[in-house]
Amino acid sequence: MSFETLSRDGILLLGCGKMGSALLEGWLAAGLPPPAVHVRDPNPGPRLQALRAEGLALNGDLPAAPALCLIAVKPQIMDEALPDAAALGGGGTVILSIAAGTPIARFEAAFGPRTPVVRAMPNTPAAVGRGITAIVGNAAATDAHLALAEQVLSAVGEVVRLQDEGQMDAVTGVSGSGPAYVFHLIECLAAAGAAEGLPPALALQLARATVAGAGALATAPGAEDPATLRRNVTSPNGTTAAGLEVLMDERAGLPPLIRATVAAATRRSRELAGPR
Repeated sequence: MSFETLSRDGILLLGCGKMGSALLEGWLAAGLPPPAVHVRDPNPGPRLQALRAEGLALNGDLPAAPALCLIAVKPQIMDEALPDAAALGGGGTVILSIAAGTPIARFEAAFGPRTPVVRAMPNTPAAVGRGITAIVGNAAATDAHLALAEQVLSAVGEVVRLQDEGQMDAVTGVSGSGPAYVFHLIECLAAAGAAEGLPPALALQLARATVAGAGALATAPGAEDPATLRRNVTSPNGTTAAGLEVLMDERAGLPPLIRATVAAATRRSRELAGPR
């Protein structure tokens, strides 16, 4: 990964919580020099303090025209964070937001409609470099602007482009909130194992490794589709078939439950975004 543009013009990070920190570490690991990074964060931790000694600009003056401004603050403090950065609007800096539930129009109001704005929805596996992020740009965002956003976000996983911003709520329901669904699956699988007589610690170990291993198998290069992988491990009248008969029930199994789960998260994402 080349960070030539960012190394030359700099990148501004507004907010450095869990997701911002994950991205920052990904950039540094990929070769971005600390002096190219400017961070605004009200409560910088020891890691940021250490990076300041290596040249990272922490809570100093805003750079005049960074290549990109990544907005990683919580939505509830957005009104405090944006006015200071409003001078970056106008087209010279790409505004990239990973703030959940905050529509592009909010940033166009702050930075001006001619400012290239890219809205992104990452997820928490970014912390271990296994995230997936969906992005969409406004009318001022060119393919080059989207490519720059992809470059920045690919430091922590895959990046996909959406056709329009209206798809972002469903993305939130599937991949944005999805890791929590998987964590709960691990909890439930472990609890079910314990209910069948396994020691709880062993049941949890088995559940964690099974979910992680199945995920790795499903995403391995050249992997078959999930339905084929499922069929490959399901012998007729065997133990897996017995379990799947319960899980795949169209009225009381996993399909209607997951549909309702994603629908609820998608609906809440629309509510948080407000009127459109």
